[in-house]
Amino acid sequence: MESIAGLHPLVVHFPIALLLLYTLFETTGVILKNETLTKAAFLILILGVVSAIAAVLTGGQAEEIATHLRDKGIAFSQEVLETHEKFATISVWYFFAILGLRTYFIVQKKFVGYIKIIFVVLALIGAYFILETGEHGGELVFKYGVGTDIIQQNIVD
Repeated sequence: MESIAGLHPLVVHFPIALLLLYTLFETTGVILKNETLTKAAFLILILGVVSAIAAVLTGGQAEEIATHLRDKGIAFSQEVLETHEKFATISVWYFFAILGLRTYFIVQKKFVGYIKIIFVVLALIGAYFILETGEHGGELVFKYGVGTDIIQQNIVD
C-alpha cells in the first residue's frame, strides 16, 4: 500500500502537465485553425486522462497514509485534504467526460466549427479544476509536509 502511495507525488505531475498542455493545444489549434494541433490535443487528452486515473488511484492510497499520520498526532488540515480530493475527483471525471464527448464528435465527423470552440471553453474550465487540485495538493506537501520523508519517518507502527 505504501509503495503505491509513494508513487503519488511522481504520478501527479503527468496529468497536471498533460491536461494543461491539452488545453493549450486545443485552444491554439482552434485559434490558428491548425488540424495538426487539434489532433495532437486529442492524443494528449487521452494520455492526460489515463495519467489522471493513475493519480487518483495512488492518491487514494496516499490519503490512507495521511489519515494514519493524523492518528499519530501529526496535524494537517483535513479541509485542505478533502478539497484536494474533491477537485481531483471532479477533474478526472470532467476530463473523462470531455474525452468521451470529443471521441463521439470525432467518430461522427462533427468535430467542426462551433463544437471546437465549445471544447476550448470546456478545456479552460477543466484547467481551472486542475489548478485548484494542484494548489491544494501543494499546500498539503509544502505547508503541512504530508508525503515528505521527514513526516514519513514519524510513521512507525
